[in-house]
Amino acid sequence: MVDLSAIAKWPNVPACYDWLSLDRRGDWRLQGERVTHHGLIAFMNRQYGSDEAGRWFVQNGPQRVFVALAATPWVFRHEGLRFISHTGQPAGAVHSIFLDAEGNVLLATALGIGLLDDRELAGFLADCQGADGQPASEEAFVDLLNGGASAIFWNAHRLQHILAGDLPQRFGFDPAPKP
Repeated sequence: MVDLSAIAKWPNVPACYDWLSLDRRGDWRLQGERVTHHGLIAFMNRQYGSDEAGRWFVQNGPQRVFVALAATPWVFRHEGLRFISHTGQPAGAVHSIFLDAEGNVLLATALGIGLLDDRELAGFLADCQGADGQPASEEAFVDLLNGGASAIFWNAHRLQHILAGDLPQRFGFDPAPKP
């Protein structure tokens, strides 16, 4: 839960843009440099939230630091039988799974839409099956990547094709907040 208590004390602190980003592997970046300090990462993970316009931010006391998203607001990795976000929050139930033309796997979960960390792709794709229950074929993946209708399933969820450019509007987030 994002702590907003400092806003009441200092309501007119201007927001910050173009300093903080979230990369495709769920790493925080300050002006392009990867954040490695564990305490700072933990703070940003705790203070990560979004506003009513779908702009994601880290609340730093009274200042809102908006986050440029390389892909989606969440980046997921597999942990046991569940998915965990880059902040350590459980993704919750998976509602749908998408594959875009670049081969990205996107999970619509109880937490929100998230990109599957690319280091998880090989294992995830190996667990996918065709309608016949056999491992999904390379041809089926290529067909789906190109917008075809090949039936590929992961744990009873049928993978759907999506255009990466459609993600922000469909899932209500702003990947590049501006003043």
